Amino acid sequence: MAFRNYTTLFHEVQKSYFLYLQSIVLFLVTYIDWTLLPYITKLEGTYLPVFMISFFMLLGALDGIVQPLFKHIRIYNIYLFTIILDIIQISSYPILSHSIVVFTYVILSIFTIQAITFEIARVHTVDFMQDEAIELKDYLMLRSFMISIAIVCGSISAMLFDYFTIELTTLLSYVAILGFIAIYIQYKLYKKFKKKVIASDVEIQTERRDLFEKFKNRTL
Repeated sequence: MAFRNYTTLFHEVQKSYFLYLQSIVLFLVTYIDWTLLPYITKLEGTYLPVFMISFFMLLGALDGIVQPLFKHIRIYNIYLFTIILDIIQISSYPILSHSIVVFTYVILSIFTIQAITFEIARVHTVDFMQDEAIELKDYLMLRSFMISIAIVCGSISAMLFDYFTIELTTLLSYVAILGFIAIYIQYKLYKKFKKKVIASDVEIQTERRDLFEKFKNRTL
């Protein structure tokens, strides 16, 4: 039956610690954003002019246009940037108590940059799946599955927070804790990616040196 495909996906995750970390980070980051998104959307519609709302939508649509600019970027640098971005996001939460308008602009800016970075990371991560046991099709399905589950859970969480009239400041404290967990896991992925890239560079340099030595010996 088709439902067995779910079992296959979960089995693939259990076999790869690298894939397991990626799945957790993907879920946490997406869950945090979709828990906050309804509240930010409400603030956006209340305090921002249509011009600025359209402007942020325009910026978010640039991900496909700017992709070629980051074709040769190192994947671990992308994760380092996302860690910095997450720290900035958590640090911006106290702004709410000073200015709702400024808070809305800051969060929307971070969300927009995150969306673009998210797509850039997705493209570059595919290259590293070749070293894993999972097939590319299964990896993409797993990625979509985790995103969908995170969106569902985030939406339900937002509804529950609203139903019980929990203050936005309390919600921000909740997602900040989850954000620190996500940052920790992203840092572990950053180190793993960096180690893989450096090892690959060393292997390439060694192969080039060996080829050069062979060519040199033949000419002599």
